[in-house]
Amino acid sequence: MDLTTKYLGLKLRSPLVVSASPLSEDIDNLKRMEDAGAAAVVLYSLFEEQLKQDRLELNKNLQQGTDSFAEALTYFPEPDEFKLGPDEYLRHIWRAKEATRIPIIASLNGSSAGGWVEYARLIQKAGADALELNIYYIPTDLNLSGEIVEDTYLNILRAVKAEVTIPVAVKLSPFFSNFANMAKRLDDTGADGLVLFNRFYQPDIELESLEVRPNILLSTPMAMRLPLRWIALLHGKLNASLAATSGIHRASDVLKMLLAGADVTMLCSTVIRHGIPQIAMIERDLTDWLKEHEYESVSQLKGSLSQKNCPEPAAFERAQYMKALTGYALPRT
Repeated sequence: MDLTTKYLGLKLRSPLVVSASPLSEDIDNLKRMEDAGAAAVVLYSLFEEQLKQDRLELNKNLQQGTDSFAEALTYFPEPDEFKLGPDEYLRHIWRAKEATRIPIIASLNGSSAGGWVEYARLIQKAGADALELNIYYIPTDLNLSGEIVEDTYLNILRAVKAEVTIPVAVKLSPFFSNFANMAKRLDDTGADGLVLFNRFYQPDIELESLEVRPNILLSTPMAMRLPLRWIALLHGKLNASLAATSGIHRASDVLKMLLAGADVTMLCSTVIRHGIPQIAMIERDLTDWLKEHEYESVSQLKGSLSQKNCPEPAAFERAQYMKALTGYALPRT
């Protein structure tokens, strides 16, 4: 059975990619993921705020006490001569590449087009095979237009593409007025891949302490419906690769995403819940289904039920919405 697929121009042994999570912080885990069948791994994210904080702390330490002696400033090189940022992340990329043979995809998490994007060049130098931009941006300014929000994403992508030659994927939220147009604009700007979708972690209120607290919930298979629809709608219309993430727990979920047109499927919650051996189980079930249904390869399956190839293209649009509502039968009491 030929499970190979292409993602970001990289040939992968299968469509099973482990997405960013704390599991990737350990080199032994990365080796276990490879042994279990992971075709590639996205490392945990390096945050824009980490880089900004390091820069502020370094500048503060360099300037401390310099008012005491006029010549003291000459003892220190200018701040821009220092290599700023969490060096450990770069070392982790290098160690991951040394320990494994699968592609290692670094992850930068930010929300602005500031100087942090320059760190992408150092990530490439450390040996990353590709870079995922996890743009986590929640606009709250009542006077900020949707056009400005969209331009922020495009500006971040342009800035990063100017720094690196390795492939760059953009991990997106679905919250755009016209997501299809936004996907096209990112594709035109040079995104090598789109990862659909980012799950924004919503806050919760603790009733006893009356505090607002972060609430991290692992996904369920229901979360895959939204990326499934958009991947089916976009398949064959963009140059960028399409990665499906959110709600992919079983081989059946992987198969549905491939049929819709995904190039890869990203696993996270299922690996956290059931352990790294879950990757091998999903691959086994995927292979069994393909054999049973007489497929010879993943490429033969991919996109065959996208909107472009589906016998009923309207199934992904409003007509199916009306059909679903009018055909719903209330449970008997």
